[in-house]
Amino acid sequence: MPNNFKIKSSQYPVILNLSIFADMSELLKHECGITVLRLLKPLAYYKEKYGTALYGINKMYLLMEKMHNRGQDGAGLANIKIDIEPGHRYISRRRSIKQNPTASLFRKIQKRFNELSEKDKDKLDDIPWLQKNMPYTGELFIGHLRYGTYGKYGIESCHPFLRQNNWRSRNLLVAGNFNLTNVDELFDFLVDIGQHPKEKADTVTVMERIGHFLDEEVEDMYFKYKEKGFTKKEITPMIAKELNIKNLLQRAFKKFDGGYVIGGLIGHGDAFVVRDPAGIRPAYYYHDDEIAVVASERPIIQTAFNLEANQIKELDPGHAFIIKKDGSISIDEIIQPIEKKPCSFERIYFSRGNDASIYEERKNLGLYTCNDILKEINYDLENTVLSFIPNTAEIAFYGMVKGMEDYLINQKKQLIAEKGASLDIKELENLLRFRPRVEKLALKDAKLRTFITDDANRNDLVQHVYDVTYGIIRPGIDTMVLIDDSIVRGTTLKQSIFKILDRLHPKKIVIVSSAPQIRYPDCYGIDMARIKDFVAFQAAIDLLIERGMWQLTQDVYAEAKAQLLLPAEKNVNVVKKIYEPFTYEEISNRITELLRPTDIQAETKIIYQSVENLHKACPHNLGDWYFTGNYPTPGGNKVVNKAFVNYIEGNNARAY
Repeated sequence: MPNNFKIKSSQYPVILNLSIFADMSELLKHECGITVLRLLKPLAYYKEKYGTALYGINKMYLLMEKMHNRGQDGAGLANIKIDIEPGHRYISRRRSIKQNPTASLFRKIQKRFNELSEKDKDKLDDIPWLQKNMPYTGELFIGHLRYGTYGKYGIESCHPFLRQNNWRSRNLLVAGNFNLTNVDELFDFLVDIGQHPKEKADTVTVMERIGHFLDEEVEDMYFKYKEKGFTKKEITPMIAKELNIKNLLQRAFKKFDGGYVIGGLIGHGDAFVVRDPAGIRPAYYYHDDEIAVVASERPIIQTAFNLEANQIKELDPGHAFIIKKDGSISIDEIIQPIEKKPCSFERIYFSRGNDASIYEERKNLGLYTCNDILKEINYDLENTVLSFIPNTAEIAFYGMVKGMEDYLINQKKQLIAEKGASLDIKELENLLRFRPRVEKLALKDAKLRTFITDDANRNDLVQHVYDVTYGIIRPGIDTMVLIDDSIVRGTTLKQSIFKILDRLHPKKIVIVSSAPQIRYPDCYGIDMARIKDFVAFQAAIDLLIERGMWQLTQDVYAEAKAQLLLPAEKNVNVVKKIYEPFTYEEISNRITELLRPTDIQAETKIIYQSVENLHKACPHNLGDWYFTGNYPTPGGNKVVNKAFVNYIEGNNARAY
């Protein structure tokens, strides 16, 4: 390709195919997955129409297995049988923390039915017998997949949690995708009313708080009807029929600060799913005359029930999807919505990429990094190889490929317009044949077990988590451009990726993050709690020290300490001042220096997505607090101030 092909275009959007090496190779644990399913017809209906009385459990397996991206530390499933006769078990629950927990969970459940089939196959068609004698043959299900962002990893940490009582209407199952910033406050409330929670954990606290108000609602109704002369036996079904779930949830969720989608089943057959008022955590629903379903992601429901995307609705922030025992459905405001700030990381990385809108947004994330990339490679496309780090950056990679092709088309049009008839056939053919050099340079091997105990040899093993494709890069000539979802801590980049790529002897290695610089801790469900871990924060501190500005950290520390004495709603994020002396580019350049291994030969550069382009790519998920420090709830500002105080004081504890 002739050198004069390096044409800059300030008007045409530059779209480059970036091979992004995913720092998401540092597994970032995050939001869990939840699904609630209610069968609205008798089991005999599903047996006749779909050929099995196990329609519900089969659909739950599909829903949960398709959502395995949201949790691999544990899985749990619970089922309630509605109107089963006394003397028969009506709540079933099983949880698993084994490898591939969803598959393990359902294998255990399926085993019971397989044994029944071998012993007496006809019983599988005997619906009254099944409902009396076999678990998971009820009408109401709740499933959960867990990523443990911190804390315990045992079976007792797996959802759904069960609050048991011999009165059906006081049994409560709770599962959720949530993290609260004010667990201490909520815990103290429970202690003040005389409870003795078994641990100070947000799941236990949430369940006991909902349970407390459930008890009060049930008791109020009981005494109301007792005074009117009804017997205890008569009152029980009246409570189930008239229990005001909306009122219960409004009381229970009044003080919650955080990001959450919380689902619950009540023993007599009511169910609910509540979304936080900022819409931080995702929830989608669908219902018809056969089923009602809520799940953390839209394509999960699409696939399980063969639906179109427009048939599935997003649950509005601050609202609850409520299913009564009789099958009636309502969507009610529980908490007044605030400015909508759905988590943008859902679009960048967490949610499944087969959602139609997420797929396009991830392609756009790749596309919008291209101007910066072309500037960095000096528009030398002939000597640049583009790739991605397997596998999470692949969709962003496609967007950049398409964009780069569009850019080249524009450049070719300009060149043809300028030279016209002076181009001979060979020159024209070479021009038309020129394409971006797109290759799969990085390959991720199966997990290598770090059985070697000494640090030096373990680090050598870590370097080989990835492998590379040999024979493509021209030593000392080619620049490698690779795209990653995000760069959080940079550990894998420094210890493995740069080193393994340098073995190909490129002239330069450019790593591009499709997400902006992560500067602030998350407190709504992502495993990014300690500010000292972020390489962007380390870069800012390094620059402050280099420029003799360490006193700024002490000033911010004093301000943060003062903020923590105020109520959460009065807190402001004073940590933003740490970044104010520097441009975005200065932070990126210092990150490059910090993450460059000392023993490699190639030049290196790290480029980050801008916040503006993130919002352009993902216009409906504007939650960006980990990039900008603009937290959607008061508790977030308190958490970031506490995180900075912990950093200065050398305290490694989480800030919430």
